[in-house]
Amino acid sequence: MHVLMSTTAAHGHVHPNLPVMAELVARGHRVTYPVPERFAEAVAATGATPLRIRTDLPDPAKGEQWPDGGIEAMRLFSAEARSAYDQIADALQYEHPDVVCYDGSGWAGHAFSRVRGIPRVELSPHMVAWDGFETDMAEAFAFLETPEGLAWRGELDAWLDEVGAGVGNREFLGRPDRSVALIPEAMQPELDRVDRDRYTFVGPVIGDRSHQGLWPKPKAPLLLVSLGSAYTDRPQFWRAAVEAMTGTGWQTVLATGPHVAPADLGAVPDDVTVREWVPQLAVLAHASAFVTHAGMGGCTEGLWHGVPMVAVPQAVDQFGNADRIAALGVGEHLPADAVTPETLREAVLRVSSSEEVARRCAEEKATARAAGGAAAAADVVEGLVPSALCAACALVGGCGGRR
Repeated sequence: MHVLMSTTAAHGHVHPNLPVMAELVARGHRVTYPVPERFAEAVAATGATPLRIRTDLPDPAKGEQWPDGGIEAMRLFSAEARSAYDQIADALQYEHPDVVCYDGSGWAGHAFSRVRGIPRVELSPHMVAWDGFETDMAEAFAFLETPEGLAWRGELDAWLDEVGAGVGNREFLGRPDRSVALIPEAMQPELDRVDRDRYTFVGPVIGDRSHQGLWPKPKAPLLLVSLGSAYTDRPQFWRAAVEAMTGTGWQTVLATGPHVAPADLGAVPDDVTVREWVPQLAVLAHASAFVTHAGMGGCTEGLWHGVPMVAVPQAVDQFGNADRIAALGVGEHLPADAVTPETLREAVLRVSSSEEVARRCAEEKATARAAGGAAAAADVVEGLVPSALCAACALVGGCGGRR
């Protein structure tokens, strides 16, 4: 089976699905994955074939900022879709993938599947829609109904018509035919209203990231503080984190990203380690608490390791994720505008010392690790192409009719 994977050039979109690609390759399937050069090595490590494409999306490693959302972000995604679609169509003009995997931002692959008539499945690294979603979330998406939003919708319609996708923007952006949610069920709002015939939850798909490096086991309680890869230009927040934990007996690790220079933080004491980037999973394996921006990737990894969290959301879906963390009892939501050295320190010490939080973290950790992961996701992908099951079974001596 030839699989085409499509997403956008952002850590929170590429990395969540890489273990699924590795699983598909291990089952004998061929995976083509269009990415810019900065993600090519990570994709190749799964055994997939990187299809190197150009991108104009922001690169945080170069100090480039993503917009906080709205039509500005939509225009970025649609411009990327146009460019990526042309490059994919050109590279695969003589090939016909058997199935297309895409995430909610992988509009190029989604359109390609419709033009070519190829089965498709969404691999969602974030929450999915539920019955009544459009009404419940109308306020959050009201910008799409403004004059500027309607103009953008018209532009998207024109492009979909130009390539021959056969649908308008509302269906294209609406619910997928089939979706695999790569998140813990616990992070899904309104779970009881989700269509289980359309959406399959497989929990976190955590792959081997030893190539990113290890982290030494600490001699004191360890706190990891990270705002992800896109919203790290917050020097006041980082200074508050340094002051909050200094002298508490904790070892604190700050993953500050590329926007904050050491000089912005002032004097950094010995019990605080400042890095632009850290191997997050390796650090979380030793952590006693995690201050996170509540991106879905960070929340998922925190649940996977059973680490109490203090969620300090910065933008987009992070506010809802922070509320979920608090509702689950695995941490607290501390609004960004309420962060001071005192409030941050108190929240960290509170969640890390709570027996109830520890119990809930252990329960959610066990649930996340039993959810099926990459293997369950690959089963869904294979199920879209029945002949692929026979090929996969042949590699392991037959399935004995179990499939």
